[in-house]
Amino acid sequence: MYRFLLTPRWWGINVFVLLAIPFCVFMGSWQLSRFESRVDDHRDAKAQAESNREETARPLAELLPVDKATSGKRVTASGRYGKQLLVPDRELDGKDGYYVLTLLRTDGGKALPVVRGWLPGKADSADAPAPPSGEVTVTGALQASEQPGDNGVSAQGGLPAGQTAAISAASLINLVPYDVYDAWVTLDTADAGMTTVPVSAAPDTGLDLKAFQNLGYTGEWFVFAGFVVFMWFRLLRREVEFVRDAALGIVPEEAAVSVAHDEATTPVR
Repeated sequence: MYRFLLTPRWWGINVFVLLAIPFCVFMGSWQLSRFESRVDDHRDAKAQAESNREETARPLAELLPVDKATSGKRVTASGRYGKQLLVPDRELDGKDGYYVLTLLRTDGGKALPVVRGWLPGKADSADAPAPPSGEVTVTGALQASEQPGDNGVSAQGGLPAGQTAAISAASLINLVPYDVYDAWVTLDTADAGMTTVPVSAAPDTGLDLKAFQNLGYTGEWFVFAGFVVFMWFRLLRREVEFVRDAALGIVPEEAAVSVAHDEATTPVR
């Protein structure tokens, strides 16, 4: 009855199933490992954030470029404040508001974006405190440049003059007349009248949407593997029933001839 399994058509089906199942299991396992890696990175990032608060601030040059190891570490830099911008649509403690971002022109010639604090409401340059004049030294947490569209960072364009959606060298290059560091700093203590902006997690270390996408893909691949097995058994059952019906003569003559031809061309073992 099961000699049809040796026909060319079923050889193709069987080979496909034997290849598809381990492939789906492998891909599901890989996606699961990616999720577990992100969980470990999130745990490590939290531990690092605790230790960063206890560390002594280091010069900016020692911590660049920003990566997972240096993001969130306390940094110090000196210079003079220059152009000031507002970063709208930033939420803090469940309230809508905006960051006050001021470019610190360092002795090295480049400007360091410094978030001096957060204010509630709609972005309004009239409400943003002016930066201190003269030479200043700032101390805060080093942060990686933001990517529009990620982690709540707005990707909208067409903002009013004096505003930027993301804090990054790429976003600021057309807004200020000098070179900008590919990093930014949030002050340990906000300037008077503003609220301190908390430190953000390093890129790809949080349990964000991407992490849970990995978990979702894990389930999908294992479902695919189960579906392949289900369909193989379903096809097998249909074929067995078809062969039985053909043997009893209760299937159309054309189908019976086709089954007889398959059985005739299948080698007997």
